[in-house]
Amino acid sequence: MNIAVFCSANGSNFQAIVDSLKRGKIKAEIALMVCDNPDAFVLQRAEKEGIKSFLVERKNFNTKGEYEAEIIKRLEQEKVELICLAGYMRLVGAVFTQKYRNRILNIHPAILPVFKGTHGIKEALDYGAKVTGVTVHFVDEKMDHGPIVLQEAVEIKADDTEESLAKRIHKIEHKLYPQAIKLFVEGKLKVEGRKVKIG
Repeated sequence: MNIAVFCSANGSNFQAIVDSLKRGKIKAEIALMVCDNPDAFVLQRAEKEGIKSFLVERKNFNTKGEYEAEIIKRLEQEKVELICLAGYMRLVGAVFTQKYRNRILNIHPAILPVFKGTHGIKEALDYGAKVTGVTVHFVDEKMDHGPIVLQEAVEIKADDTEESLAKRIHKIEHKLYPQAIKLFVEGKLKVEGRKVKIG
């Protein structure tokens, strides 16, 4: 199965997926790494791993639709069957989500449905939550909303900073995301409404 990983920055989850593939834990191939940021470190990671990257900047297109059409064209060329958003800082549009219904995964640093959006770790801390965590979910038209595949809790310690909490959350992300991808690749995920059955 051909996978595309979408990234905007450092790409630590991209690396975790690559490492799982290299260890033979996931029987698939990363056909493409899609990036919207020319300064992203993940571009260097992809080059080092010998993975094709596709740098496509939103500012070079008149509309979001044109931008996403260009990406879809490339995904079709590479025969991509699963898309993994890994620190991709854009909401994917309706055309995209409809075309790849239940074939786009995202990882989020909170126990959804709470603390949605780009500051999930900071918001959990600021709110005084005792527990946060990691969610892998399918992507639909709304932000951080689609059916949940896997979740794991992370305790928030009294002396946690955003940095210390993020470190523990990332550790769980790097374990949980490859697990979810493996389940998808092996055909073990069945979406029924809002629920994902595993088996």
